[in-house]
Amino acid sequence: MIDPVYKAIEESCITLRVDFTGSELAKLATENGMSMESIQAVADVFAYLKVKKEEATIQMLLRTSRLPLKDIKTFQNFDFDVLKSKDIDKLKNLATLAPVYAHKNIIFIGPAGIGKTHLAQAFGYECCQQGMKSYFIKASELRDKFVAARKAGTESRVMTNLVRPSCLIIDEIGRCEFGKEDTRMFFDLIDRRYTKEGTSNIVFTSNKNPSRWVECFHEDDSLLCALDRIFDTSVVFNFRGESYRGKGCESYAIQAGRTGSEAFTAPSIV
Repeated sequence: MIDPVYKAIEESCITLRVDFTGSELAKLATENGMSMESIQAVADVFAYLKVKKEEATIQMLLRTSRLPLKDIKTFQNFDFDVLKSKDIDKLKNLATLAPVYAHKNIIFIGPAGIGKTHLAQAFGYECCQQGMKSYFIKASELRDKFVAARKAGTESRVMTNLVRPSCLIIDEIGRCEFGKEDTRMFFDLIDRRYTKEGTSNIVFTSNKNPSRWVECFHEDDSLLCALDRIFDTSVVFNFRGESYRGKGCESYAIQAGRTGSEAFTAPSIV
């Protein structure tokens, strides 16, 4: 059985991509008469470098995710108390990232201001924390990216970049229109991610029921095929209620202008 110290060094080397095993260290220690304290010191150095590497990877993933880093949205700072449902635990359990491991899409549907985008971003943020690549994009930005790619002849590169992330978040489906060619590219994206191997899913937010997405996409066959793949394996959360944005807003009534003897009359312009 491998000593825990050697095992820890081996795991650190895997993270650091260093071609050095616990067995090699054991041999080196024996040949050089290293004490257990010296071996532990080596393990501590490797452990430190491992943590440093993991933190750098997480920061890189966050920078390239397009998730907001100034006001980070997490499951921890989401106010679950404003939601009432017998299925609230299923919503909270998204923090386990089970859907991305199970290759299940997540769809948040409901009116504005009830936390759909916050939850979508929180899922993407947690993926980054676990070393998985996430990418956040609004539906209007996705459409514009498709249009620009066709004009520049870079459809293949753009599509590859959108397929690559483990978690792709498409925000605000239903707030812009996709032309026929855009809808066909949308289907191509969904289809390629549908057959993608490994940890992978898409997170959607929309203020429209999927039955009304046809209002925003102008190629019925492509859209229907896309919807078939999106909802084949998915978790759908339907939100109801009013927006709770602005609950921290303070309102004051201020009157401007003079009255009585303080009244001011503007001079005439001749």
